[in-house]
Amino acid sequence: MNDATKAVGVNDATKAVGVIHPTAIIDPSAVIGKNVSIGPWTIVGPDVQIGDGSDISSHVVIRGPTVIGVNNKIFQFSTIGDATPDLKYNGEPTRLIIGDNNVIREGVTIHRGTIQDKGETIIGSDNLLMAYVHIGHDCVVGNHCILVNNASISGHVYVGDWTILSGYVLVHQFVHIGPHCFVGPAAWIYHDVPAFVTAFGSPAEPRTINREGLKRRGFSADQIALANKAYKLLYRRGLQLDEALKEISALGDDDIITMLLASVENSTRGIIR
Repeated sequence: MNDATKAVGVNDATKAVGVIHPTAIIDPSAVIGKNVSIGPWTIVGPDVQIGDGSDISSHVVIRGPTVIGVNNKIFQFSTIGDATPDLKYNGEPTRLIIGDNNVIREGVTIHRGTIQDKGETIIGSDNLLMAYVHIGHDCVVGNHCILVNNASISGHVYVGDWTILSGYVLVHQFVHIGPHCFVGPAAWIYHDVPAFVTAFGSPAEPRTINREGLKRRGFSADQIALANKAYKLLYRRGLQLDEALKEISALGDDDIITMLLASVENSTRGIIR
């Protein structure tokens, strides 16, 4: 351990690291994995864990309690794990959990949870959060999601696996967005979005299924046709919701049908119409 490393407060548990810039400020209680790089003027606070192989750029602020998995890349000027501005938050111990292999681009903000929910914000693995994305307190973002520049999701939002939120999308608090959805640019999401639905507009409206996304994820042509049939029952036949769900259930127990039914039946805000 050289003198520059000692000067920034890296303890014995963080010797086996990559490159830590001498201007980085790292709390002695932080646990830094192997082969981690931390850039100039970055601040890593107490109760922070950073997994092996992660790359933290310059001018990043990471506050705890926060757990970051392996092989994450966090770009400059991002603020990770700070306390929420929610006025109900009163300094209670809450945390942020981030999985593996995420890319978090410039200026992203992710807040910890609150005790009004489960006390934690969770980001899965293999996600791409583009510049200036905001993820509010108590959110859950699944795996393989893409949030494009300036997309903002309010507190308590759930985003399912493989979903894409385009640039400037705004998501109201407590909204659930199902897996494999695609939300178009600058859409305002006020109600829940069922699985594999494509939504556009402000407020957002359903347009069709995310056919290309399902194809890329390996769903068969028959499954995609089944998804389209279920979508039409839900949105194009003029059926009441309970009638539509009954007819969709009659289509069988393929994963694509189970996924759609679960996302609608678990809705607490009502689905977009």
